[in-house]
Amino acid sequence: MSGIVGDLSAATTSRPSPSRFAACYAALAEAGATGVVSIHLSGELSGTVESAMLAAKDAPIPVEVIDSRSIAMGLGYPVLAAAREAAAGGTLESVARTARRQAAATRTFFYVDTLEYLRRSGRIGTAASLLGSALMIKPLLHLTDGRITLLEKVRTSARAIARLEDLAVAAAGDGPVEVAVQHLAARERAEALAERLPKRLPGLVELRVVEMGTVIGVHVGPGLLGLTVTPAST
Repeated sequence: MSGIVGDLSAATTSRPSPSRFAACYAALAEAGATGVVSIHLSGELSGTVESAMLAAKDAPIPVEVIDSRSIAMGLGYPVLAAAREAAAGGTLESVARTARRQAAATRTFFYVDTLEYLRRSGRIGTAASLLGSALMIKPLLHLTDGRITLLEKVRTSARAIARLEDLAVAAAGDGPVEVAVQHLAARERAEALAERLPKRLPGLVELRVVEMGTVIGVHVGPGLLGLTVTPAST
């Protein structure tokens, strides 16, 4: 376990100020940008989107602020889709539309060893957290309307991970997809899961294994294993 993970219990997070976004938008305008598509993690989990919107009002160029309603690669995939559209010569409107469409089509499921970190940070209700502790369950969670909610209760970590895999397969359907396996201090489990997925996802175009950063880690704790599924670009 890394030193960063070991310090999570004492760590806190804070949203960027509107002035930081204002400085960024101004610098982009000075560099020649004619518009900005500013994509962020769920507004239900952070005030980052609000700060971006406040700064966008007085920006010297048009700024389209987008709430991805997600986190981690649930945010990353819309950003990548928007970047591809921009590189292909898309307009501000088409880039924003692409990001919103990708965000809406992306699903994220994850498993945590304990709900305690989510309870402490206020990202999940106390009742759900106490239920998990009382029953010694291994919770499976997902994002609904930008919020982290309890999806299923499983008795063992092995069953939870197997169920996580099933959920990703169901979300992928028959079309081409990209998948990100995300973890926090659980690389072995993440890589083992990544090895199994190609056998169950015939439409898999690209597979990533990514370790989450401290900002997310503060709220979920070590041992997290997540899967994000998104339609592949055609």
